[in-house]
Amino acid sequence: MRRATFLLPPLAALLLLTACGSEQAGTPGAGAAASASGAAVTTRPVDGVRITSVTIPSGTPASSPGSDGYSVHADPLPTGDSGISAAYEVTNDGAEAMTFSVLFDFTTDAGEVMGNRQETVRSVGPGATVRGTVRLGVSAPGASRVTRVSVARVTKVPAAEAPPASGECPPSGIRVSADDGDAAMGLRVVELHLENCGKQDYSLDGYPLLELLDGDLSPVEGVRIVHGSGGISTGTGFDEPARPLVLKPGESAVSGLMWRNTTGSGTPVDVPYVKVRAERGADPVTVTPHLDLGTTGKLAVRAWSRPSE
Repeated sequence: MRRATFLLPPLAALLLLTACGSEQAGTPGAGAAASASGAAVTTRPVDGVRITSVTIPSGTPASSPGSDGYSVHADPLPTGDSGISAAYEVTNDGAEAMTFSVLFDFTTDAGEVMGNRQETVRSVGPGATVRGTVRLGVSAPGASRVTRVSVARVTKVPAAEAPPASGECPPSGIRVSADDGDAAMGLRVVELHLENCGKQDYSLDGYPLLELLDGDLSPVEGVRIVHGSGGISTGTGFDEPARPLVLKPGESAVSGLMWRNTTGSGTPVDVPYVKVRAERGADPVTVTPHLDLGTTGKLAVRAWSRPSE
């Protein structure tokens, strides 16, 4: 496939295109697309998220009508910005407020992903629709021309259990989150992070309490949660014994989840959500590490420890 560096002219015409339809999450090339004539193709909502319009830069130097009646306007762009964006809607069809995390893919006509962006839409009430805009920002050097924007993945958790926004401290005074994980030779590790963002000391002694949830936020059966490595892998620090910790305000602790995604007989298990309690009686926080457990049926948990240990 011919690769072309996407260079912006001094003035970029912004095509604002609106339509609707349907899509399956993660379908290659699915989403909203803008053609040179200004026509738009959109696909159906993904778990309540729908792209409603796309803005794609054009080389048109001045205002003019598109062949299908859409108006094309020349507007200056911020220095270095690609000018590519998509407007979207998030609709909560459930009975409680939810926080949505949406991954958008910016792709070529052939479905090659040139970039992606994560958007978090917090506390969408029952029956409510919230609108927003996702922007690609600066294109990578040598990137092919982006012509489509699609919804790649949607996760949603009860708003009361969502990890807090950066800089926010929940009433509990404890901020819990999960990282994106690490993978090597079939071994998967995700770290859990706990920060005492409150004003009082916080004591820990042991392991986080976990509840594995499926895509409908229902409990996942058939997975054994083990303290320590459980024989999954050695030399990972998972077999270090639990020790009492006292976290002063501003101090942190880490735990971890480890598994192998190997498959054999049986049905592979996918766990998109994990409800975490720092200790018994603590407020739950639902994180989205996407555990692809294969058919091993085992998840190892590391004791809370200080980050340097």
